[in-house]
Amino acid sequence: MWSFSKIESENLKAITDLESKLGITLIAFSDDGIEYVDLKEDAAKEVKDLEKKLDLSLVALKA
Repeated sequence: MWSFSKIESENLKAITDLESKLGITLIAFSDDGIEYVDLKEDAAKEVKDLEKKLDLSLVALKA
């Protein structure tokens, strides 16, 4: 299960500094017992293509 991270002020500053530097917004979240999949290049491309098509972000997890 994911939840938004509880971030200490010094870490929050590091995040906001990087956001300002790069001109982006970052979202911090924490996981509990989730195992991510290390996708091969062709599979990663398929996931990225679907993300673009659906206009959302996907995360690969072990089933």
